Amino acid sequence: MPNQPEAVIKELKSGKYAPVYFLQGEEPYFIDEITDYIEEHAIPEHEKGFNQIMMYGKDASMNTVLTNARRFPMMAERQVVIVKEAQNLPDLGKEAGDNLLINYLSNPLPSTILVFAHKYKLLDGRKALAKELDKKAVLVKSAKVPEYKLSPWIDGYMKSKGFTIEPKACQIVAESIGNNLEVLTNEIDKMLINFSEPVQIDSNHIQQFIGINKDYNNFELTKALSFRDVLKANKIIHYFSQNPKSNPLIPIIALLYLHFSRLLLVHANKSQGERELAGKLKVNPYFMKEYMIAAKNYPLGKVIDNIGYLKEADLRSKGIDANGMNEPEILKELVFKLMH
Repeated sequence: MPNQPEAVIKELKSGKYAPVYFLQGEEPYFIDEITDYIEEHAIPEHEKGFNQIMMYGKDASMNTVLTNARRFPMMAERQVVIVKEAQNLPDLGKEAGDNLLINYLSNPLPSTILVFAHKYKLLDGRKALAKELDKKAVLVKSAKVPEYKLSPWIDGYMKSKGFTIEPKACQIVAESIGNNLEVLTNEIDKMLINFSEPVQIDSNHIQQFIGINKDYNNFELTKALSFRDVLKANKIIHYFSQNPKSNPLIPIIALLYLHFSRLLLVHANKSQGERELAGKLKVNPYFMKEYMIAAKNYPLGKVIDNIGYLKEADLRSKGIDANGMNEPEILKELVFKLMH
């Protein structure tokens, strides 16, 4: 079974290195994190000139990669061979190239750390190479962080930097930036360099350093809908209409769909306590009061209708039955239907 990226990073930080790493998946952030750590820490800086080889898939072949991997380190304990963009290796996935790597896996050179950074796709798990990598190498599947896990991930990332973040501020970041971890961590890191010592990050910090308006954002729109605050919801969508590039429609629809899907779960589990419900909804218990109020404001039948309106808006956002409506117009009509 493929290893979790966090477990691999923990092993590396303890000084344990394997002969072969195959890092694959649609989330490049974890692949880069592991690759960069090995590149920076596996061998001392003064040995890298002779014993660290960087290759790119489109400029190499499996034979070239493995020829370098079988080379002994020069006046050092080990060498590092890293293949970036390994998904572009021309013979990877073909019988000849796969067999070369399978043969190497049967007897890898202990003094070489061989890393394949294979981004945006997975090997065919039914083929022999994937099965051999799973048995004889560190095979990592780097998956996208699901939207419902994004807030806990941000909270953990902040703690790893020595900071804490308020639940509301965490949710604002998650819902406004989304799960592109490269963009997300870049924005967070740019914010954190403004502090000389760790602090608790709140929504004012988010507005000041990331530029997400603390009053007009996806989180506040969802909250206004929960409380059926028509005035505030209309102010927010008016703000969005003035800044359409910063507030694209499709992520807003996806977020609202998740919100009303959670309300379905609330209605289906009315007998459970708030903490149990938070587990089912996969949200911080801090937000459960809002969901309980929203469930009262939106009876089950209305929730089901609203999910239909969201699907309709999603089709319109993709040009189906849009009748010439632009994104701000689609959003304005959607919010009206959701609340009335």
